[in-house]
Amino acid sequence: MTKPLTLSSIPTEYVEADDWGKMTTLFLGAAAGSEKLYANIDKVQPGAKSVKYHSHSLQEEFFFILAGTGTLRLNGEEYPVTKGSFVAKPAGKNIAHQFINTGTDVLEILDVGMKVEGDVAYYPDEDVYYIRGKKAFKGTDSLEEWDSEPNR
Repeated sequence: MTKPLTLSSIPTEYVEADDWGKMTTLFLGAAAGSEKLYANIDKVQPGAKSVKYHSHSLQEEFFFILAGTGTLRLNGEEYPVTKGSFVAKPAGKNIAHQFINTGTDVLEILDVGMKVEGDVAYYPDEDVYYIRGKKAFKGTDSLEEWDSEPNR
């Protein structure tokens, strides 16, 4: 167990920003010492996407909008989200999801889920399977140069 932290005191090794200035993630759970549960705050800039549209084989997730407005792509539909909106996404049900900041302020999302070894993410827009931390596959071919960055 670690001591309590605040958002302003998160060590820099638990903050990740993409190379384009469109997305920043605060890894709250990891900073606090969580082993089976992750809790992140994703800060998505106007016009940017949180992730590529994808589903998980084993990872269950819960999302809560802390600030801003945007659109949630969920299972083939689009839904407006605002501060206070929340949704759960059970694992293994082919429920693809992605947040898009369609507003003018930063979209802040609390993203909580389970860390599950062997989870496979499926990206239906590209028909790509990604074994977390290992390889991406399209059909029977390994895609060595593919990555999951939505704002590249």
